[in-house]
Amino acid sequence: MSYPEQAPARRPAVVVLAVVTLAVMALGALAYALAGLASVGGTVDRFRTAAGAGADPGQVDAVVALLRASVVVSAVLSIVAGLLLVGLALGLAAGQPFARVATWVVAGLGVCCGCGGVATLVLQLATPLEFGDDRETAELLALVPDAHPSWWIPLTAALSIAQVLGYLVVAVLLALPAANAWFRRRPAPRPQASPYQPPTPPFGNPQATPPYQPYPPPGAPTSPPYPPR
Repeated sequence: MSYPEQAPARRPAVVVLAVVTLAVMALGALAYALAGLASVGGTVDRFRTAAGAGADPGQVDAVVALLRASVVVSAVLSIVAGLLLVGLALGLAAGQPFARVATWVVAGLGVCCGCGGVATLVLQLATPLEFGDDRETAELLALVPDAHPSWWIPLTAALSIAQVLGYLVVAVLLALPAANAWFRRRPAPRPQASPYQPPTPPFGNPQATPPYQPYPPPGAPTSPPYPPR
């Protein structure tokens, strides 16, 4: 007689490692968002100082608005990504097959976004921005990288590379045989009920009992006595 596959007593080490990796990546995303929001004020001040009093105030304000908007959008995306990673980690810890598939999808998108972020950062550092004949705007935008803290660009590059590696590690861990057995497990069979069914009490009430009837019932005719022999 064959029995369905039982669930492992404990989570496999590969699943635990994938959950921990996602949790660390989520913390990194949240920390990056907070660091960006905390440093944007100093970045704006250094940019205005580098621009000088001779620059067009309107163009300076436009670049500052663009700088603030980019930091806020980046922070919001990082927070959303961190919360998503926390949800996926909880789903993997609970053994949900849907969380495993969703993690693979998010990992693929994360690898693409991480590679794109690294490529964009390299292009910005290697190629100066040009806006046609508007040389003054190009010069102002060229001051933005230097206005950031000295640790900002290396941190951004390091997190982008770590993001790519982390997603690749999680995707490989969830594809290992131990993870397959964990997510394809079946619940243990329930014990079958006994075929014996107790008789149903009268009137559908288990506490109800038939009233006491004396024998013979009152008013019932009695048989005549036997004649003497």
